[in-house]
Amino acid sequence: MTTTNKKPGKQDRADTAEALSAGATKHFPNASQSITLGNAPYTVGDITQDLQEIVTLRDAVNAARAATQAKIAAEKAQLPKLLVLMALFEAFVRATFGDSADVLADFGLTPKKVRTPSTTEEKVAAVAKAKATRKARNTLGPVAKLDVVGNVTGVVVTPVTAPTAAAPAPAPTTATEASAGPSAPPAAGAAPHS
Repeated sequence: MTTTNKKPGKQDRADTAEALSAGATKHFPNASQSITLGNAPYTVGDITQDLQEIVTLRDAVNAARAATQAKIAAEKAQLPKLLVLMALFEAFVRATFGDSADVLADFGLTPKKVRTPSTTEEKVAAVAKAKATRKARNTLGPVAKLDVVGNVTGVVVTPVTAPTAAAPAPAPTTATEASAGPSAPPAAGAAPHS
């Protein structure tokens, strides 16, 4: 049997309660036998009945959950068609009764708000506000954007050089290498022999 560090869930506890109840019935056949648990006396029959109640409660929750999921699936399948019908009927009611508030209220609807036209003062204020906002945000139109150019007077390029590695130290020469013949060309940066 493998043990895990998983916290037991409600279904796991119900399964454990069912197994404990079955074990109690099998190994304690006398239901009136008294057992002391937590300094309180219980009969085996009381214990198995309480354990079975845990199982019954969990089964009821699972059945309710399955019924709820079935109803949600039915709603999801049928709702789009019904919403279209509702929208069409609402449009029909509005077209039939117009803006009659009394009749629309009977259907749970309110008349559509009539937009009040802006006064001249409101229009002037809106135009001034829009201009002020464009100026504050420095918003430009397409023609004004063409006049905007960068103001670069000069560019300074700073060269970046990689650090040079130190020249490797020459390997010690032995007598046989010295007499073997001409030596290799001098390393870069080394002074020539004179």
